Amino acid sequence: MSNSVSLTQYLQLSGLTELTTPAFAAAVAQQQQALRQYLEQVSAPTVNWQYQVPELGEGGACSLFGVLAAEPYDLTAILGGQTAANQQALARLSQITAFYQQQAGVAWFGIYQARANPAGEAVLVKLSYFGAPSRAEFPLTPEFATISNNSSVGLSGKARVINSVASYLQQGGEYYTCDPKVQAEACLPLYAQSGRILGIVDAEDFQAEVFDQRALALLVAVCLTIPDYLPAV
Repeated sequence: MSNSVSLTQYLQLSGLTELTTPAFAAAVAQQQQALRQYLEQVSAPTVNWQYQVPELGEGGACSLFGVLAAEPYDLTAILGGQTAANQQALARLSQITAFYQQQAGVAWFGIYQARANPAGEAVLVKLSYFGAPSRAEFPLTPEFATISNNSSVGLSGKARVINSVASYLQQGGEYYTCDPKVQAEACLPLYAQSGRILGIVDAEDFQAEVFDQRALALLVAVCLTIPDYLPAV
């Protein structure tokens, strides 16, 4: 039994109601089927419990692009240990990440789960990704949400699709810049069957206007699949 919402519910909850068309539904279903087959047939890649992260700037508000922290981020503490269940969850998420990388061809992608970190703070923690090193945790606070699409989507459950970062900034939008080459971003929420926000996915590319309906159908299919494989909270 799936832990996720239906496509209709997803589009309503996320605010992507303009995508509610038979053609979009058919495209999502096709991608879901392809992803299911991939998960059944392709071996899971090696699970990475640690990954490199950029140094954080003053006060932890932003990352210093191109300057890596001396110590990698370790998922063990925030997930409650390297248990068999956590290992299996991360392996599945790694498979989904690999599938998305093959199908989407974008520069960067990450899967984040809403959890409390060891300090008791509500954060989005990056569980699986491809692309350049990036921040491991995004605070789930109203203050941080004013500068971060990830935190904003993680709190509100409303998707943000920015097909031109330059235009978005010109219009006064706040943008958390991790990689200055990024020209387009799609940040979509993850939901439990109850509608509770479980986390987000974030996809970025160095070209503008890449997140058309075909690209979003793939991304939504991924968002409908991930909740079944997230680590238990």
